[in-house]
Amino acid sequence: MSNVSVKRVKSSEIELKDKLVAVQRVTKVTKGGRTFSFSAIVVVGNEKGVIGYGLGKAKEVTDAITKGIDDAKKNLIKVAINKGTVPHEQNGKFGGSRVFLKPAAHGTGVIAGGAMRAVLESVGITDVLAKSKGSSNPHNVVKATMDALMKLRDASTVAQHRGISMERVFNG
Repeated sequence: MSNVSVKRVKSSEIELKDKLVAVQRVTKVTKGGRTFSFSAIVVVGNEKGVIGYGLGKAKEVTDAITKGIDDAKKNLIKVAINKGTVPHEQNGKFGGSRVFLKPAAHGTGVIAGGAMRAVLESVGITDVLAKSKGSSNPHNVVKATMDALMKLRDASTVAQHRGISMERVFNG
């Protein structure tokens, strides 16, 4: 992870769309009865390569979602996208969740499930083959997908990092 450069983005510069990934009801049992609260995981993105995720917790669902959106706007990153798909195959992991992203031909669509689909659509990827392995916990799947997206690099970044021309990157 040392060779991965993450580009941070300010939320005031771009138009973001938010997507609710999951809401969980949490119950705390006390002497006086049950206390309910909610946690919501939200993904925000501009569908052009900028993405962020956030977690909000509150007594009401709407407040939890609002807090999640605010948290997501604080953690935005720029992702390398190549013609609507990922530039290369990539694995990501977080906790017990493992994800695999593979480039797909134009017209394939987003072949991914649940939490992964929300992240990939928010970032602006239109064609990808993806597989989630291990834990299906939405929190960990979102974080594992973000890990895979952060590791993606396009050809110009690789050329710049190695200090060689673009032709040498493709021809070896």
